[in-house]
Amino acid sequence: MSRPAARLLVVLLALLATVAVSGPAAAHVGGEAAGSDFDARVVAVTPQVPGLDVRVLQFGDELELVNRTGAEVVVPGYGGEPYLRIGPDGVWRNANSPAAYINLDRYAQVDPPDHAGADAQPDWQQVSTEPHYVWHDHRTHWMSESQLPPAVAADPGSDHTVFEWTVPLVHGGTPVEVSGELTWSPPPSPWLVWPLYAALVLIALTAGLLARTARPLGALLLVGAAAALWHAAATPEPPVSVASHAGAVVSALLPATIAALVAGVGFRAARRGRGAMTGLLAVVLGWLLLVQGLPDVDVLWTANVASNGPPVMARGAVALLLALGAGCVAGGIAAVRRFREDTPGDGTAPYDGTTPGRPVPVG
Repeated sequence: MSRPAARLLVVLLALLATVAVSGPAAAHVGGEAAGSDFDARVVAVTPQVPGLDVRVLQFGDELELVNRTGAEVVVPGYGGEPYLRIGPDGVWRNANSPAAYINLDRYAQVDPPDHAGADAQPDWQQVSTEPHYVWHDHRTHWMSESQLPPAVAADPGSDHTVFEWTVPLVHGGTPVEVSGELTWSPPPSPWLVWPLYAALVLIALTAGLLARTARPLGALLLVGAAAALWHAAATPEPPVSVASHAGAVVSALLPATIAALVAGVGFRAARRGRGAMTGLLAVVLGWLLLVQGLPDVDVLWTANVASNGPPVMARGAVALLLALGAGCVAGGIAAVRRFREDTPGDGTAPYDGTTPGRPVPVG
């Protein structure tokens, strides 16, 4: 490897180390599941209260309530006892509500302490100073870990409404009802999608292993960068307590922009006939793509995806990130081994100071 290439490798590895920590933010904010065959949504809030917003997160696993009104909202627990108070002074949780403990486990496999009960005197403890809160609610998701809903098990190839759900609230003394539904959709056929994923890996590997020039590999770098940028731009809206949507997108765009810069330099190197340099940049880009795609790997085999864009596009972007990422790492290593460049001082050919070196297959 030439001295300029070695210096560039050090710089690129430093950039890779810098974004390795922030990379997962490009996927979905919060580190939760990015895909599921179940999905839940709020159908109506009755009566509607201006400034009171309720939405479902994590495909029915969580509820988020934002209270911008001047009155307090009380969320009852499963036995009708007061569970949460969400108002202008923040969020208070009743430590004597059984829901405070049952909600700690997705399948309610928790025994509340003896002091917790529907008839116990509330013991309010402040858990936030902001007028919004996210909590796990068993009323909005399927509660069996190892068993599908009966209708789904009977016909897994069709869409189903699993059940309709209701979460009661009390806003300033007025009862409010949040109604919604939980649905199930069949995942994509593995016989259709997995051959496509494998083909993407083979295309990138072949470009580095068998192509006579580095240009096909350089073109794939641009495809991977485009997938990274789209994936970042489609970052879903996070909970209000985590970040703003704009902030989440900007955070996701950091590693995606670096990937685009690496891809641009690699494409330019391929156009100039610098095969070894293109291969080196392909390896770096491949790692960057994998860092961004791996947190969202579950979208490849689930029906619903956490994305601010069309599910098909989200699934395709993650497939490109992972398949081209793995293919670029392997194909880039192959390209570095196959090509050497006519550069000054490498002892392979005379250099006139103006003509870029040409890739020469080795072995």
